[in-house]
Amino acid sequence: MAVTEVMSSVGDSWPAAHSDPESMARLVLGMVDLAGVENLGAPFCMTIEAEGMGATVDLGSAETEPRVTEYAIAGLSAIDDLAAFDVRGDRAATAAEATRLLVAERPDLPMIACVTGPISLATSLVDPLIFYRAMRRDPSAAHALLELSADAAIAFGDALVGAGADTVCIADPSGTGEIIGAKAFREFALPYINRIVDHFAARDVHSIVHICGDVKALGGVLGEVSAPVISIDSNVSFRTLRALAPDHASMGNVSTYLLEYGKAETLRRVAVNRVLEGVDIIAPACGIGPRTPLANIRAVADVVATAQDWEGAERELRSVAVGR
Repeated sequence: MAVTEVMSSVGDSWPAAHSDPESMARLVLGMVDLAGVENLGAPFCMTIEAEGMGATVDLGSAETEPRVTEYAIAGLSAIDDLAAFDVRGDRAATAAEATRLLVAERPDLPMIACVTGPISLATSLVDPLIFYRAMRRDPSAAHALLELSADAAIAFGDALVGAGADTVCIADPSGTGEIIGAKAFREFALPYINRIVDHFAARDVHSIVHICGDVKALGGVLGEVSAPVISIDSNVSFRTLRALAPDHASMGNVSTYLLEYGKAETLRRVAVNRVLEGVDIIAPACGIGPRTPLANIRAVADVVATAQDWEGAERELRSVAVGR
């Protein structure tokens, strides 16, 4: 992500940066240099695959992300009319070129390719109500759309990995347990998520899977996700994540609401508590808002940097955690 303070500082901004690789790269580097973020990542939105398959997208403004304004198909009977995702399309090519620029500039940092999860892409190609209804009434059509969605995620991820990305983050906010339930997740989400993950594992590329909402609703099926890292929302505890997916690394769950509207000292205490809990990767619970204050992001990043010298920092961290 990029926030408006960084846009002002580096002289590049949304929406132009969504279509300009140099501008996209400068904003990502601005988040690293000014906010202390310890990774590179592109692109900034979850609409590239949908747009590349025929959906109409509004690129938004400096304070709003791109969004689908017209679905690619009116119903699942028109699946055959969907365009195949073209990695040479304008915005897909922009993200790939930005990835090349970023890897060349900062080869010391992990480069994360951000792709859209299968259910989230499916519900960007057709009205979500039509898709969710098909999961019950026409499962073969739902599976057909999910196959195409997984194909697109793999193709886009391959283009970004080919440009230098070494990790793939699969975000599927529309495939939560609260929306579809554990049974449907196992049937409709898990096979396609794992197909994407396993594809990249065969290329020696690790994956992160982000699932919004309360993953308790998924029960033990969460542990069947084949990605080594699971990223969770702010309403889920890491104790819950470890119980459901004990063999996975933990990532998350700093509230994006708190990041945008809280105070830096509060964020510092939250980050300290995550360190003391033994979280593997401290990160926002979802995509951060563009108006999020830079000082709040920096507060979390500074705690992470301090925690890397654990022996020297433990006493200080514990004192901050209790507010002393």
